[in-house]
Amino acid sequence: MLSTLSFTSVAFTTAGDAADGLIFGWEIATVQKWALIYLGVSILAFVVVWLVGALRTKV
Repeated sequence: MLSTLSFTSVAFTTAGDAADGLIFGWEIATVQKWALIYLGVSILAFVVVWLVGALRTKV
């Protein structure tokens, strides 16, 4: 049964393919920009938490 399912409708070749399905009329460039900003902030927060934890275990 699983072999008969087609997953081609959820696969995108380019970012332009995904742009047709965006909600609220967003543009793909805006979504990509904010995704990168979120990624950067979350990585920065992870590094800060890791450093604070490393410093506290040394004391």
